[in-house]
Amino acid sequence: MTTCRHKSYILRSALLLIVPLIVFSSCSLFNFKKEADKKFADQYFKTAVNLIEIYHVRYGQYPRSLDSITFMGDWDRIMFGYVEYERLDTGYRLDLTDSRTGLMHTDLSYPPDFWHGLGLRKSNLLNKNGN
Repeated sequence: MTTCRHKSYILRSALLLIVPLIVFSSCSLFNFKKEADKKFADQYFKTAVNLIEIYHVRYGQYPRSLDSITFMGDWDRIMFGYVEYERLDTGYRLDLTDSRTGLMHTDLSYPPDFWHGLGLRKSNLLNKNGN
């Protein structure tokens, strides 16, 4: 009987240690993934702005679509899954959409100076920031 109690005690002790570790690990991994997704969304929004503005400097107009942008690196194309672009009469609209995860990441914010001098006229991030 003592051996049974001892095994039961060891099993309960192990469960008391393992269960919280599993719960904590899964929460940490979820937060890490959420923060990583947010950083990628930020990176690709900025990538799109930069490539659109460089196109404007080179050709004197904004691209008809993101596919029209020339001299893109392989990694730059990942932005297509994160943004929606539309050329307007006086600039362009760029929304952060992140179609990969379905998350909008509209909690991203940029200082007023970020928007200064751009042809970006409409954005789901621009309106959020009050600019």
